[in-house]
Amino acid sequence: MTAKLHGAVVRWFATEARDLPWRDPRCSPWGVLVSEVMLQQTPVVRVLPVWREWMERWPRAADLAAESPGEAVRAWGRLGYPRRALRLHAAATVIATEHDGELPDSEDGLLALPGVGGYTAAAVAAFAFGRRASVVDTNIRRVHARLVSGDALPAPALTAAERRLAEALLPDDDATSVRWNAGVMELGALICTARSPKCSMCPVADECAWRAAGEPPPSYVPKGQAWHGTDRQVRGAIMAVLRGASRPVPRVVLDGLATAEPVTAEPVTALTEGSATSPELARLHALAPAPEQLERCIAGLLADGLAVELTGGLALPH
Repeated sequence: MTAKLHGAVVRWFATEARDLPWRDPRCSPWGVLVSEVMLQQTPVVRVLPVWREWMERWPRAADLAAESPGEAVRAWGRLGYPRRALRLHAAATVIATEHDGELPDSEDGLLALPGVGGYTAAAVAAFAFGRRASVVDTNIRRVHARLVSGDALPAPALTAAERRLAEALLPDDDATSVRWNAGVMELGALICTARSPKCSMCPVADECAWRAAGEPPPSYVPKGQAWHGTDRQVRGAIMAVLRGASRPVPRVVLDGLATAEPVTAEPVTALTEGSATSPELARLHALAPAPEQLERCIAGLLADGLAVELTGGLALPH
């Protein structure tokens, strides 16, 4: 049965896979690493333009390593979870200084890079170097849960049983294992989706344990992440102000207590073209965070290394 699943998914992927630049055989391992980090908790449509900008600006790890961490954060834009930009910069620095600019080609070597975890190491080993590696992301977990275990959704957190299942399903030879990993991931992204699976278009629908069981509902209700009014939203708004700033931003500007007159002759940041109220600053002020929330968010950004405090105010890390 396993060989039948392998063949069906691999054939489906060969004809239905999206044409994504990091899947191009000419894409460098560095480009694959950048894509995998950007794609964590972020949809492809948002990643594509930022990935292309990064690869044009920093086609090699050494190119990014030569820049400041703050430039990586600035170029990250609105992808979210900007600590990923700092991790990529840290990894690029190690790649440039300790590996002659080339990524390690094994899972263990990749895991030794700062900020690279188990999933990313496996994905880069497989998709950049053609290694047999067990790649387990959210989409793959969902396909495995339905196809083999008969569950509507995987467990809320990755379990040891899921890891064992992924290993058991992985083809023995390197080339087929890479195509299987990519195919199952794509199947989860396009067909076996969380809310509206397109079972009539699935290449392995006849083998699906979940369908055979009558498509039972999930055993739990997934909880979406709150956004409006949260610290995450306020942190994101502060980061947007810092990314648009050409000089440090005083705290009083962030909390809305300052006006253009006392802050400067040179407008607040050159926040935008000579205006003390940039669109980013206006959006932060519109959230009207309580003083304690603003301070908490600033403290968190400083602790995470996403901002630094200079004499003139807050800025991206140098």
